[in-house]
Amino acid sequence: MRAWLHALALLSAVLVFGVLLALLSTVLGITSPWLALLLMFYFLGIAKVAGPVFMLRMPRALHELRHWEQRGDLLRRLRVLGFGRLLRQTPLRYLNSRVYLNRQRGDPLRVRRQAESAEATHFWAAVLFMPCIALAAVTGQWSIVAWFSLVQVLVNIYPILHLRHIRGRLDQAIRRIGVAQAGREGAK
Repeated sequence: MRAWLHALALLSAVLVFGVLLALLSTVLGITSPWLALLLMFYFLGIAKVAGPVFMLRMPRALHELRHWEQRGDLLRRLRVLGFGRLLRQTPLRYLNSRVYLNRQRGDPLRVRRQAESAEATHFWAAVLFMPCIALAAVTGQWSIVAWFSLVQVLVNIYPILHLRHIRGRLDQAIRRIGVAQAGREGAK
């Protein structure tokens, strides 16, 4: 799709979400914590539509993968790998099908960029949602704190951990492809 069509789609999404936010704020009230939850989902939606126009990035200090994010029992114990299977084996996979290698055959670098962008999107959504959880805690709305924390874990934290694991696996695949290509070129 041409760049101007992507930009038009992004502008349309921002306008639609803006109108929805204005309408819902009159029903829920501008101070409603549920409006904050919707804002987080709107942010994720706008970032998804914005993907072809620009990609979000993780802060430099958090970008590098740690050993435990790629291997080890911690991801298994936290059921992050099971969460990844749930995403792959259900219609949830269509929320971001660009992070699967079988959709982008032969281009693991592109899939890695998509995974990095999706990871950053969930990171920034989590960062933007944390003050809402903190405000609910300060005002003593403990049921809101509990529900929002659960949403934060399922919608942002687990996807971040899963995407970092995917990124580590893609890095390994990219290195293997590079070694194989170097071997073929050396044999010529």
